[in-house]
Amino acid sequence: MSLSFFSLVTGLYVLHFSIALILVNKEVPQTRGMLYPRESETREVRSLDGIWNFVRSDQANPTQGVRDEWYAKELSKSRPTIPMPVPASYNDITTDNLRDHVGTVWYDRKFFVPRSWSKDQRIWLRFGSVHYEAYVWINGQKVVKHEMGHLPFEAEVTDLLSYGAENRITVMCDNALIQTTVPQGRITEVPNDGGMTIVQSYTFDFFNYAGIHRSVHLYTTPRTFIEEVEVTTNLSKDATVGEVFYSVSVNGSAANEADNVLQIQANLYDKEGILVANATSDQKLGGKLQVNPVKPWWPYLMHSEPGYLYQLEIKLLATNDELLDVYRLKVGIRTLSWNSQQFLINGKPVYFRGFGRHEDSDIRGKGLDNALMVRDFNLLKWIGANAYRTSHYPYSEESMQFADEHGIMIIDECPSVDTENFSQELLGKHKSSLEQLIHRDRNHPSVVMWSIANEPRTGSVSADSYFELVANFTRSLDKTRPITAAIAVSNTQDKAGRSLDIISFNRYNAWYSNAGRLDMITQNVIDEAIAWNKRYNKPIIMSEYGADTLEGLHMQPAYVWSEEFQTEVFSRHFKAFDELRKKGWFIGEFVWNFADFKTAQSYTRVGGNKKGVFTRARQPKAAAHLLRKRYFALGRDLDQCSFPEDLFTYIADLIS
Repeated sequence: MSLSFFSLVTGLYVLHFSIALILVNKEVPQTRGMLYPRESETREVRSLDGIWNFVRSDQANPTQGVRDEWYAKELSKSRPTIPMPVPASYNDITTDNLRDHVGTVWYDRKFFVPRSWSKDQRIWLRFGSVHYEAYVWINGQKVVKHEMGHLPFEAEVTDLLSYGAENRITVMCDNALIQTTVPQGRITEVPNDGGMTIVQSYTFDFFNYAGIHRSVHLYTTPRTFIEEVEVTTNLSKDATVGEVFYSVSVNGSAANEADNVLQIQANLYDKEGILVANATSDQKLGGKLQVNPVKPWWPYLMHSEPGYLYQLEIKLLATNDELLDVYRLKVGIRTLSWNSQQFLINGKPVYFRGFGRHEDSDIRGKGLDNALMVRDFNLLKWIGANAYRTSHYPYSEESMQFADEHGIMIIDECPSVDTENFSQELLGKHKSSLEQLIHRDRNHPSVVMWSIANEPRTGSVSADSYFELVANFTRSLDKTRPITAAIAVSNTQDKAGRSLDIISFNRYNAWYSNAGRLDMITQNVIDEAIAWNKRYNKPIIMSEYGADTLEGLHMQPAYVWSEEFQTEVFSRHFKAFDELRKKGWFIGEFVWNFADFKTAQSYTRVGGNKKGVFTRARQPKAAAHLLRKRYFALGRDLDQCSFPEDLFTYIADLIS
């Protein structure tokens, strides 16, 4: 059983003290495959999304389903089931106390596999994300176990399916968080009115939604198929010529036959579908495509045609030119560089203006919702943002693709939040989360930076060596992007910044410190940013600032929780940012948060965290209109973009 089961059943927990630890840089498992499922001439994709059957385990007996082999038959034969949508968090679907359930839950559903799929094909089962630990069975046979929320996993099920017949998939999901999971948490047994109950606690400030959060797919590949595609790009100094470097890995028997020399035919098409470059690889299954003239990938508002994408077509050919497999993906051609003063894209300095965000909405929790995703990107562009951080976990692959298409830059963050009590086991899982994240997102042009943690306890004794190992591991996987972390401790306490490329800090002046004191914001922000830069001589980003705001609450003069107060807090920060921008090394401002979101119950939270400039229903508060003027003013000043026609409301003709 997993450690989380052991913790739940026995109640024995390991206490990790904040003392110096000797951490060993051990290897972590390497992800294989995981290409986003796309149909082609050689591949079919089927969705298993819909209404599944659902059972919760008894909190005091989370392993009962495994012992009693619930996976061996329909769940309804073991327990009464309820309908549950997939993808979605299960917490807010019902009207009982499922919201705060701790431990395991079970899903199952039936599906048909066509007889045609049995002919010379391989079948794969892929989950976009299950939070947190998942066990999967097909027709009663165990297929795969995966331990990491917010990231995809897959397994081949070719030999487990009944073709031309009905099949059954069963999933057990465990949401328990302990001190060696990523993210961390604690489980305790406490008395209640009826005896004892299991309580999950955690220090991070967002709700621990759980379930099958993203889409489930079955897809086919040929027997020998394109397993991985890795893409990097480059631009000439004058940005007129682009280069696309591609590397392909192949899986299958034909790849191992001595008399069969496989080749890759790579074709690159522009947005109009015109072939602009092509090449045939050697036996190394990699090569370079040159585009002249090139249309670089630019962030939103930095160019008149942001988010320009080419389509890369990869064809796998056998010795006799037999077509074995075809896979296509979008490619943005751009360069990234950074130094002690700047971050540059395509040789041009970038000033980040954006948000921390959450995948969070009413009813569906963290479940994938395409309508909500499209609405969010419309609002990002309406407000003039050019970036966001995936606080505090990887977001859906669909949202990454949307960011590529719309030119929204992403600081891509792994699920390590409030990291503390450093240990060897935690280090291994932390590194594994980054390996899976980078493997998934390495080809996205929108991803411009890796964030290795949010608000870790970097003042602790062991933080120095721990984050040096994490940062160096991240660089070993990808040297083309800088590394950051959102730091909450003071610059005098921090021990991780020396291992980062860019320093990001979170601070809530006039809210968590000096609450209500609008006159204690501007200079504090300036002084702290200068102190960070003086210590590390690296570019600085303020990655979080803000204030909780109850929509519709108006108070004059401004008072905490009012819309006027949030507006004033933003304005005082803007003054600091403009002063800091003159120094050259201050490169970005990120509001916390894009939209209101659900948290654990607390007397400091009225239905959740209300720091959004948009409500949870994605409607603007007063501060959103102020921020919109700010972001477009920066866009015009720095990137020469034009103002939207509706940015300023007509008041009066003051010209006489």
